[in-house]
Amino acid sequence: MCGITGWASFHSDARTQAPVIEAMTATLAPRGPDADGVWLGERAAIGHRRLAVIDLQGGVQPMTDRPDQPDLVLTYSGEVYNHHELRTELHSRGHVFHTRSDTEVVLRAYTEWGEAVAEHLEGMFAFAVWDERAQRLLLVRDRLGVKPLFWAAVDGGLAFASEPKALFAHPEIRPRVDADGLREAYSLLFNTGPTVWSGIREVEPGGVLVLDRAGIRERRYWQLEAADHTDDQDAAIERIRALVGAAARSQLEADVPLCSLLSGGIDSTVLTALLADELRLREGPDARIRSYAVDYSDQAEQFTGDVLRTGHDTPYAIEAGAFIGTDHSTVVLDPRALLDPEHRKAVVVARDSPIGVGDMDTSLYLLFGEIRRHSTVALSGEAADEVFGGYPWFHNPKALAAETFPWLLVTGDEAAMPLNPELDLRISEFRDDTYRAALAAVPHLDGETPAEHRQREMQHLSLTRWLRQLLHRKDRLSMAQGLEVRVPYCDHRLVEYAFTTPWALKNFDGREKSLLRAMGAGLAPDSVLYRPKNHYPATHHPDYNRGLQQLARDALATEQVRALADETRIKPCLDTPPERLEWGHRLRLERVVDLALWLDHYRPELAL
Repeated sequence: MCGITGWASFHSDARTQAPVIEAMTATLAPRGPDADGVWLGERAAIGHRRLAVIDLQGGVQPMTDRPDQPDLVLTYSGEVYNHHELRTELHSRGHVFHTRSDTEVVLRAYTEWGEAVAEHLEGMFAFAVWDERAQRLLLVRDRLGVKPLFWAAVDGGLAFASEPKALFAHPEIRPRVDADGLREAYSLLFNTGPTVWSGIREVEPGGVLVLDRAGIRERRYWQLEAADHTDDQDAAIERIRALVGAAARSQLEADVPLCSLLSGGIDSTVLTALLADELRLREGPDARIRSYAVDYSDQAEQFTGDVLRTGHDTPYAIEAGAFIGTDHSTVVLDPRALLDPEHRKAVVVARDSPIGVGDMDTSLYLLFGEIRRHSTVALSGEAADEVFGGYPWFHNPKALAAETFPWLLVTGDEAAMPLNPELDLRISEFRDDTYRAALAAVPHLDGETPAEHRQREMQHLSLTRWLRQLLHRKDRLSMAQGLEVRVPYCDHRLVEYAFTTPWALKNFDGREKSLLRAMGAGLAPDSVLYRPKNHYPATHHPDYNRGLQQLARDALATEQVRALADETRIKPCLDTPPERLEWGHRLRLERVVDLALWLDHYRPELAL
């Protein structure tokens, strides 16, 4: 895992702009604390920050096809899990390798397949190839969008980076926000492409972008498709077992310490059990994988259920770790530490965005910092809810009937910070238009029942939108601590198979995640297998709420914050007794605080 950046321009000589590419690269130092490098040519400048995970000595970047006068230059972030198989295939085609790294496999694969290289790769990745012969820049992003990749136009070409902050180090790109950007940020629709920043876009998940002298063109090399499903229940369970197992095994490779995130839910427990079994096969019966969970010092006494949380995680995580046989640790955080302005600022800077989930972001950032003291790679159960139908909106008649994005019933206006009505952003209209466009993109089969039709829409929306912000959160907060997080449930073959599986099979026992529960039998204790869905934990301590209210009051003392926020809807949250502050209203205050930090750090031009 690394940070990548650079640009290509047909109107200037990049060889004269070494300080620019060095500055852009330096902004990504947390993503790659182990090494850095730049390459300069007449038409392109390429930068890289490295987090060394595989072939610690051989994977230096930017990587070129030859040391003198290279034709190809690669800057690459992520992991290609089928690199061994590709290496064998490419070797049979006459390619010679000088390292053990998956980076060189990607470089040689481009030599063999050119712009079609992405179709041959399995994993999470974002990379850029400058082709000196063709005078062409290629940008590629993995199928689910696990790894980020942003770009912006510059004179005669474009600049790219793992994070927008690197683009702001380019003299032609400034932090600017317009009404469209605020709608993108605060509508909570999680579009792919546009961002909060004017002129900065994401390469689409499963997307390729090419710049040459003819201009810029984009295409998708992968997207979800509807297909007939012929497996019965037993065959589907076996297929899921094989796909999840293969994904877990392929992602266990690393030349650095590795661990698992074990929350005590079914997703992380089944994954951790598979990883533990594979590790014992490779290293012997006494091998134990490290596992980590997060908790708050007040949680056992202060926990109260809310719309997202039904119980205290820690006892289940401890039980799961003992059942599997992991070396388990619980990272216990003081809720008051989540109020530290430096921690909160670090999170906002990591995100490059004012939109997050407050204390849950700060605690995840601190958890990753503790894990990084012992491990460089962690595996996570992210995406199982989207793949297997775990969220309430798959099962709630009200959500199924709603003519809007289902998560807005939980995290809509009442949870998002309301914007000043004088801005006239028409977010409701924007949501309606976006929802119609999102439904039009869902693939269907002829003859679907209305119920099956609706469930396919729900899964497509969840996989292409809701999952996007979860992957964004996990990548940015982990990489801010120099930790690589892998997500086996995002294996595209698993996602494809689950998407074509009829809802009756996904819900065959009348509960959420029926297929995952069936394949996980014996891998997790029954208490975990049959536990209701529980979201990432939040602190319930009144002292945290009290401190948050004060931070929000301080934020509202800033003129620019008052110009953007609707004070009339925020002030009642400040007057609520701390012990009675509801989750949605607390999140409103969290976003006021984050807005102030974001404005102070980036000083964006507001073109409203």
